[in-house]
Amino acid sequence: MSIGISGFEPTFLVGLEAVREEHGRRLAALGGRRLTGFAVVRFIENGEWFADCPVVLNFDGVQVEICHYKLDELSIGWNSIDTTAVIGGWEWFELTPAWSGADERLESLVGQELREVVLLEWRPTRGNDLADGTVAVEFVFDAGRFHIGNGLDENSIDVGEAHPDLVRYRLGRCTQPD
Repeated sequence: MSIGISGFEPTFLVGLEAVREEHGRRLAALGGRRLTGFAVVRFIENGEWFADCPVVLNFDGVQVEICHYKLDELSIGWNSIDTTAVIGGWEWFELTPAWSGADERLESLVGQELREVVLLEWRPTRGNDLADGTVAVEFVFDAGRFHIGNGLDENSIDVGEAHPDLVRYRLGRCTQPD
């Protein structure tokens, strides 16, 4: 997956256990840090969010980079993406992607202390679902919460309480769902 982002070399994982094994401790260790900034990719011409690109969160100098791909793949990177670099290789496309620190869903949480990181697993209560087993990452603050999930081959950012079919797995506190 090459989208012209400096430092972005994703390693995609599938499933809750793989994500928890690889990144659970580091995600849990973010607790107590402040969200000091974030970056998403927007098109310069119209300001639209390009949800295929990673969402980059900065917690007091520790940068976590989250990107969903295909139906069930999740990459979490650490301190590797340079959000000050120009996104290259898009000369063929009619729109120009660029890093942005603007997103109304996240702006109010900048400066807030992170209380906890939770992995969410989609387990629908009604019938079969193509998204069954996909994993999202939830960030919980005193002033609110958001999660970055799989929007079916792209990222989604949802604010507030997660859908009831998302089973919560608290990191660093227990291994069973809440």
